[in-house]
Amino acid sequence: MPEKQAKVVRVDKRGDRAVMEEEAEELAKVEAKLTGVDCSAEEETIEAARDAEVILTAAAQISRRVMESLPTLKAVVRYGIGYDTVDVDAATDNGVLVVNIPDFCWEEVSNHAIALLLACAKKLVILNNAVKNDGWGAAVRVLRPMVSMHGQTLGLIGCGNIGRMMARKAQCFGLTTLGYDPYVDKSMAGEYGITMVSLPELLEKSDFVSVHCLLNDETRHLIGEKELKRMKPTAYLINTARGAVIDEQALVRALQGKLIAGAGLDVFEKEPADPDNPLLKMDNVVVTPHTASYSDVAFKRLRTCVGQEAARVISGRWPKNVVNKAVKPKVDLVKGN
Repeated sequence: MPEKQAKVVRVDKRGDRAVMEEEAEELAKVEAKLTGVDCSAEEETIEAARDAEVILTAAAQISRRVMESLPTLKAVVRYGIGYDTVDVDAATDNGVLVVNIPDFCWEEVSNHAIALLLACAKKLVILNNAVKNDGWGAAVRVLRPMVSMHGQTLGLIGCGNIGRMMARKAQCFGLTTLGYDPYVDKSMAGEYGITMVSLPELLEKSDFVSVHCLLNDETRHLIGEKELKRMKPTAYLINTARGAVIDEQALVRALQGKLIAGAGLDVFEKEPADPDNPLLKMDNVVVTPHTASYSDVAFKRLRTCVGQEAARVISGRWPKNVVNKAVKPKVDLVKGN
């Protein structure tokens, strides 16, 4: 009697899972079956992933209850670097590997952060709208005040791979770079031209503050009312990491009170952002819809890597990128590629 075909399920909204060709191609090599199911609640995820060995997810919440309800689940593979949608402690307790793709979008996110910084500093959206809606003269009248970039200071909150790449690109604009990251070695940061300082010092000295840290219990609302008050009134805040690293209500108040000059945001605490969110109605806030990581090339590579990691688990091998390295898998997995 032939062995039962291994089951892999992607549990996300239809728009997120519309393209699964690369994953399917990789999983076909290990004769695994891939399906995609729309899931917006725990019950739907549990039902969709019954008998699954691997879950693939971009945005679905994979909670303790989900993992405790799926005895055959061996791994959760997440599309991307962050894994705040997965209960890592629960996964470890249940022998489930949590796998991310930590290196797929360094260039895209750092480029996007630079683009938001430029848009804020040069008032690109304000000037674009003024020229189109009110004419050339009206645009000239909104030029002031405008900060210079050359010779100014960029503060990086999070100096991992993306933060360090951001620092290297910032040098092209003559920006001095400060960094705050309790987990990055000062000598490594120094190789990228980053001077490591405390968070208060970074906020007080920076003309642009760019967020590049993971979201976890330690970083949730890392930037709140107290931190925003430390920033210069001429400073801009850029966030291409996770919305909840910044206390959004505190940011709204800081912008309304002119405690800071503006913001460039790719991420929000609630996504999609509510149409009534005050941040969407402010001229000095540039927004994009959580797309900093996107390019056609990057996402094709991401889908391939996700498929490869799932295939490794199905074929009894240890994945390349395991978040919870101390986990004891439900089955023995061979380390090495």
